Amino acid sequence: MFEGQPKHIALVMQTRMPENAGILKGIAHYERNNANWRFFLDDQAMAVANPSWLFRRKWDGIICRHRFSLLLEECRARGVPCVDLEDSENHVRGVPKIRPDNRAVGHVAAEHLLERGFGSYGFCGFSSEMWSLDRKSGFVEALETMGRSCSVFETAYSYELTPDWDVQERDAIRKWVESLPRPAGIMACNDMRALQVIDAISEAGFVIPDEVAVLGANNESIRAELCHPPLSSVPMNTFEWGQAGAKALDQLLQGQTPPEMSFIEPMPVVVRRSTDTLAVDDPAVVQALMIIHQEACQNLRVDDLARRVCISRSLLERRFRKYLRRSPQEEIRNARIAKAKHYLIETDKKLEEIAEITGFEHPEYLSVMFKRLTNESPRDYRQRHKGQGA
Repeated sequence: MFEGQPKHIALVMQTRMPENAGILKGIAHYERNNANWRFFLDDQAMAVANPSWLFRRKWDGIICRHRFSLLLEECRARGVPCVDLEDSENHVRGVPKIRPDNRAVGHVAAEHLLERGFGSYGFCGFSSEMWSLDRKSGFVEALETMGRSCSVFETAYSYELTPDWDVQERDAIRKWVESLPRPAGIMACNDMRALQVIDAISEAGFVIPDEVAVLGANNESIRAELCHPPLSSVPMNTFEWGQAGAKALDQLLQGQTPPEMSFIEPMPVVVRRSTDTLAVDDPAVVQALMIIHQEACQNLRVDDLARRVCISRSLLERRFRKYLRRSPQEEIRNARIAKAKHYLIETDKKLEEIAEITGFEHPEYLSVMFKRLTNESPRDYRQRHKGQGA
């Protein structure tokens, strides 16, 4: 038990927003292990437009997630410690702000689509939203490092979401999609935009994902399952987002100074049918990729792989570099690391067990390769994602 009287904390965020459920779990997890707080949840964010409604009562601290900063300004004026979790460029000076690393979201999306070997790539976003522009920048940057270009379609976001607006956007997106060489991989800035893209592709008569694949972001599971086919998406690490917000508020309450701005990295792609394809026009490479994805952790060697697809190793190497810009050995290694990530996040298995399961002879070698590819140790990776599904 923590000493002293509990602190009274107001949480101002709309629970109808899917991400906020994960954020609230992260806040609750931090409080249980580090603080003694009593919460009031303004689940409709009424205090954003009417701060006086909230300040009928005295608060020790406030955590807010909403794009309008009137409440944050009021907190600062009253001297009430406050943390801002809204993913926007708006920033009230003196109020710690924690938001996703949107450039990293773009990188994760690009890597996922590049693995599937599409001939062309596109990004569909909102020209008026900085988070969308940042995701575009990360996506384009990652493609360019692999020698690929990207077609971009953007319009201003409308806060008056109407059926008419949706139809107009869909028609414009359809014309853009029709101009793309196929097979194409498209990243949408978020899942709502991705649903518009999927509708536009269907109206154009293209097959998803074989001709055009679509990847969203935020992983709003309800939206993802509403469309046909179900939508692959880049999830935000909402649990860590909430924990980081609670930690920043705790630091303020203790008289410390947390960073003015912090960024949370995204999670690995949740793969559904909308990108579940290999867009490679070479049967031997497709067969090799299927073998790798099924057997990479079973001591699979490139010589064995070449023999099983009935071509020489040197020819397999050349074709992999032609279609995927990487070698078969790199693909095997990446598949093993991807499986290691899964076990680190989803299980409590020790590193020695994970190394054995994923085909690494020694856990030390797994650690070296993991850090080389992800820039963090397996331990740090697990800690950063711990509790995401709790």
